[in-house]
Amino acid sequence: MWTTAGILIVTTATLASAFVPQTNHAITRATITTLEAGVERNPNFAKLQGGYLFPEIGRRRTVYMEENPEMKDRIISLGIGDTTQPIPPHILSGLVEGASKLGTKEGYSGYGAEQGQAALREKIAQKLYKGIISADEVFVSDGAKCDIMRLQQMFGPLVVSAVQDPSYPVYVDTSVMMGQTGDQDKETRQYNKIVYMPCTPENGFFPDYASVPRADVVYLCSPNNPTGAAATKEQLEEIIKVCKEKGSILVFDAAYAPFIRTPGVPKSVFEIEGARDVAIEVNSFSKYAGFTGVRLGWTVIPSTLTFADGTPVRNDFNRVMTTAFNGASNIVQSGGLACLDDEGLAEIDTLIDYYLENAKILRVTMEELGYQVYGGTDAPYVFVKLPESMGSSWDAFSFILGKTQVVTIPGAGFGPGGEGFLRLSAFAPRASIEEACARFKTALVIP
Repeated sequence: MWTTAGILIVTTATLASAFVPQTNHAITRATITTLEAGVERNPNFAKLQGGYLFPEIGRRRTVYMEENPEMKDRIISLGIGDTTQPIPPHILSGLVEGASKLGTKEGYSGYGAEQGQAALREKIAQKLYKGIISADEVFVSDGAKCDIMRLQQMFGPLVVSAVQDPSYPVYVDTSVMMGQTGDQDKETRQYNKIVYMPCTPENGFFPDYASVPRADVVYLCSPNNPTGAAATKEQLEEIIKVCKEKGSILVFDAAYAPFIRTPGVPKSVFEIEGARDVAIEVNSFSKYAGFTGVRLGWTVIPSTLTFADGTPVRNDFNRVMTTAFNGASNIVQSGGLACLDDEGLAEIDTLIDYYLENAKILRVTMEELGYQVYGGTDAPYVFVKLPESMGSSWDAFSFILGKTQVVTIPGAGFGPGGEGFLRLSAFAPRASIEEACARFKTALVIP
């Protein structure tokens, strides 16, 4: 029952069955909707403008299909970066083995280390980082996106964050949720107390951190989502240097690292001298091995990285993990170990090659149609400059959906710096990529 103070009291009688409600005590839907708890809403959530980008894309897609049911079977998604190819055999065998062990007395396992299985942490350090980090600096998790929020919980509400503009919206939205920001400026569509680092074609979509105000935490994604730009060694050396000078921590999102094919382009920030003193790296198996629905990632925090008072950053992140996380699934970690076998790494290369060929097809098509195109070489995203005649990027999204039944992502969804651009994802099946391009050739030709 509800008290006058707005507190819901649940008696043991209500819980007679864990799953089946007692009919004589059932609370009607009408009763529930008329009650209000006496708890104030977190004011930071009121600052968020609209829903998160990708569910909003899904909502608009659903509305279009409801209004045009005859077009339902023609929908092709080049929107959210969700993998579509099956998990390859060797990697799948690791998942199957992990599940099978749970059905045996000898193989069963319960809670594991919150930081991840020792064997997987060691294999990540050796196979992916070639020993430039140590296993005890690796924290295995359920994905890079989740770890970004965990890092925000560790940093707390008093830090100032800097983000690329445009950028993956999680960096901004989690900063708002944590109370690091003021309200959004209606004219600039930027949040007060966040440092926005412009990323444009003129600067190669790489931020000039030296030219903007200092931030405590700097978020950098390479290869970049949404622009597809991959940072060079020289660019990373420069931002590491500036972070040292300003006393900032760099959070480097390397979730698309395996797509790098250009020789000399770093796949990890820790390839850069001095990065261990200022950088954290988040990464994920999602795009490596088709684990978007399986969920497995990791964060690397060097033992040498400290806060201003000398406390190792790794210690506080370990406190977050051990308090709020019980560790990645044992089954999934078994799949992660298989990913890092030589056979698994070869399967990953084959998957990446498939998606990169998709990106090439998209890139070439849009170039042939007269568009300025960026990305799509060391990344699975193609970033297309829109002509002014198409209006805003949301207008272009609606026009393309209506004309071709292809779902894209408007650049404005990645921040004000993304206005005037459109992101295309290469993660669709090849046949869908080719069909989408055929439709573009009839509907999107620039005069």
